[in-house]
Amino acid sequence: MNNRPLYFVIVVSWGIAFFEYVLQVPANRIGYQYYNIGQIKVIQEVITMVVFAGFALIYMKQPLKLDYL
Repeated sequence: MNNRPLYFVIVVSWGIAFFEYVLQVPANRIGYQYYNIGQIKVIQEVITMVVFAGFALIYMKQPLKLDYL
């Protein structure tokens, strides 16, 4: 993204964060009925890592390593 304008990079970054947020909010609202706050936080972190790993694999073309665990 070195050749891209700053506003483009900002929009892409916010798009990734928005996608992650769209997954987490319904999960928290639904999950609150079944899980306690600690379990919901662990689920939230798992979602974050899955989105990060997907981004690293698909866009950044990085191999999936045990470092991500």
